[in-house]
Order: sequence, then structure tokens, then C-alpha cells
Amino acid sequence: MSLIRILFLVLFFYLGAENSMGQSLPYQTLLQGLYDSSFPVLKPAQITNLATYQVLDAREKEEYEVSHLQNASWIGHETFTLRSVAKLDKNKPVLIYCTVGARSQEIGKSLQKEGFTRVYNLYGGILHWVNEGRPVFAKGKPTQKVHTYSKPWSVWLTKGEKVY
Repeated sequence: MSLIRILFLVLFFYLGAENSMGQSLPYQTLLQGLYDSSFPVLKPAQITNLATYQVLDAREKEEYEVSHLQNASWIGHETFTLRSVAKLDKNKPVLIYCTVGARSQEIGKSLQKEGFTRVYNLYGGILHWVNEGRPVFAKGKPTQKVHTYSKPWSVWLTKGEKVY
């Protein structure tokens, strides 16, 4: 085996390997490119009690139906309107998520403009949540299935059953 081939394999495995945060360096880099550094995020490990948040799923209905965080309310992305969050308490913490955090950040900014005082984007979205071994649900029961948005995005899910 040539030296270049060996170096390539070592680099590939190093970059693809999960670090102490349970993420590969390429996934971290992807998220850094998607996120606005001024918008607050919460990493799954920072969430000790999901029930203290108003949990909102900013994915499309078919994604939500495959699985979602426990007691999450579906608000969608393409169909999102402020009326869908009209009954929420603007002073209670909101945790919003999507597949990786781009769509949820966009809607989270809309919530902030509407006067919601504590809105947090779930760092890494549902993919990172599941990759850290945290549960997702469908029809009130735990499931291993996770909608990954599309086949190309499914590469970032390292645990669970991929659906796209």
C-alpha cells in the first residue's frame, strides 16, 4: 500500500471519527456553517429535563410522524405561521429543532421577533439528539426510526434507523 493511500485512510478515519461530543469533525464544521453564532443553542447534554421546555418540531409533517422528541409540538417549516404558536407562553423556555438546526434557527428568530424571551435551537438537531442515544417517539411510543430529511443528509445519523 502506498504512503499516500495510508495517509488518506488515516485522515479519513480521523476526520470521520466521533470526538468527545459524539460528532465527527465534518459534522461540526457543517453546523458551524449553518448556525448564526448570535442565536442560542442547547446541546443535548445541557438538557436535564425536557419537560421544562415548550418543545417545537420545525420539520415537515412526514418527518415529524416518523419520530420526534417526547411531547414535541409540530409547527412545520414551510407551513409555519405565528398562529401555530399563539397559545405558547412567551416567557417560558422554547426548545426548537429540525434535522440539523437550520430550519429551526430560522423559525426561532421569528419567535424572538414576536417577543419570545428564551428561544433555543437544539444543537445538531434530531440527528445529534439520537446520535447521543437520546429517545425519540412516534405515536407515543419509543422508536429507532429517524427521518433524515434526505438520503444525502442520512450520512450524519450514526445511530437509529434511517428514513428519508
